[in-house]
Amino acid sequence: MSQAAPAIAVEPQQDWWRGAVIYQIYPRSFADSNGDGIGDLPGITARLDHVASLGVDAIWLSPFFTSPMRDFGYDIADYCDVDPIFGTLADFDALIARAHALGLKVIIDQVYSHTSDQHAWFKESRASRDNPRADWYVWADAKADGSPPTNWQSVFGGPAWTWDARRGQYYLHNFLSEQPDLNLHNPEVQDAALAAAQFWLERGVDGFRVDAINFAMHDPQLRDNPPAPDDGRPRTRPFDFQSHVYNQSHPDIVRFLERHRALTDAHGGAFTVAEVGGPTPEAEMHAFTRGSTRLNSAYGFDFLYAPQLTPALVRKAVETWPDEPGTGWPSWAFENHDAPRAVSRWVEPEHRAAFAAMKMLLLLCLRGNAILFQGEELGLTQVEIPFDKLQDPEAIANWPLTLSRDGVRTPMPWQAEAENLGFGSGEPWLPVGTDHAALAVDRQTAENGSLLNLTRGLIATRAANPALREGAMAVIAAEDSLLVFTRELSGQRLTCAFNLGKTPLAWHPKDMDRFRVIAAVNGATPGDLPAYSGMVLEQID
Repeated sequence: MSQAAPAIAVEPQQDWWRGAVIYQIYPRSFADSNGDGIGDLPGITARLDHVASLGVDAIWLSPFFTSPMRDFGYDIADYCDVDPIFGTLADFDALIARAHALGLKVIIDQVYSHTSDQHAWFKESRASRDNPRADWYVWADAKADGSPPTNWQSVFGGPAWTWDARRGQYYLHNFLSEQPDLNLHNPEVQDAALAAAQFWLERGVDGFRVDAINFAMHDPQLRDNPPAPDDGRPRTRPFDFQSHVYNQSHPDIVRFLERHRALTDAHGGAFTVAEVGGPTPEAEMHAFTRGSTRLNSAYGFDFLYAPQLTPALVRKAVETWPDEPGTGWPSWAFENHDAPRAVSRWVEPEHRAAFAAMKMLLLLCLRGNAILFQGEELGLTQVEIPFDKLQDPEAIANWPLTLSRDGVRTPMPWQAEAENLGFGSGEPWLPVGTDHAALAVDRQTAENGSLLNLTRGLIATRAANPALREGAMAVIAAEDSLLVFTRELSGQRLTCAFNLGKTPLAWHPKDMDRFRVIAAVNGATPGDLPAYSGMVLEQID
């Protein structure tokens, strides 16, 4: 599927994370060490050799904290402990030690917009209106007619307010009712959140992925959201009918992020990347990463929910991050735990293998950090989960209109012939993919032309070429199926050319004899771009 030229030495970097390749691990579905059907921290530790063999710089662990698991760990009941289904703090320490021994940095999630309703803070807050944590969450009186304080709607469906008889007030929850929103306007709540971050920094983590940070502060005036204009996109939830002006995205979020950055800088410059959702997240992503006193990076959903991968989409996404002083550093993901597998969204089944190779090269050529979701290196497909086996609360609440997140969270296939494909001895919490045995790690490791081995080679090529890892990017063609852009740094000039469609294209650079191919997939050559192919050319004079 590929060819690669000898690499050149990469210069030492001041910031390890700039241009890094980060591998996301969803703990429930990575590896089950004790046979209970749920992945755990010892399982991750036992499989870190596979991750290290890819050549990635870091792992990002989705939540493993104490939780009732109403939203599978994003409803945290204790920020500073490990849920027993995943192991213990000692297991986490062992994971950190093994990752660092393998040269892998460790990034973990932090969720500052909400907690579980089982968190001790919320239990105290809801007990009365005058206790020490009474103002740690967002409480408001009912309107005169008893209805909720505002028209705000929950991401998961229905009003974003739930009545609590103990206080005789409503509390805000932008997500599940079991995920009450923290009042991050309160300095004491900020202190508590930063103390939790410090706890993990002192245990050796190298950074944080900050979940849903644009939901972290609300409008204290409790103004109603205006209706959203109909842009033609499907509306499957009440949430989709509003412009989210007041329930999120408060300008004071950046003040908290500056406090957060001061903490991470005090611990050796730990890396921070924000998740920023919504249809137009660019302004917030730039605000959250501007200058040197806020977060290092951010990513949105440019590709995660896109129905097609097109040159126009790539151009639009990358050009929102100009290489200018004061502008933050982007991160990119084509797949994650919340979005369907890209090969099932973007291409017909008969072209998946070729498309997966081209997609991998493209992701690794973009300016910014590349985030791979577990199994993406195998070309895993989305698994169809029947209603009676659904676990995802959003999918259950909005079935059948909301695509289940469960289909991307199915167990990793480690061994093609093993029980449960090597995930573990007990029945997995979600079924394994019926076509995933052929894509298992052991089978692809043994195949020279597999996507897994291609991914290893392409990551090595990225790491060895400074222009790919950190260089400036300029799009020079993005029309129909043709995408061409340059990457340039310190005298190294690369041209990256892709055919994102199934019809072969004729394309070649001017003065072809001045270029050499350093990476290519699916038969791409200077002059010809077969279906779903791509290549990287280096100017040699």
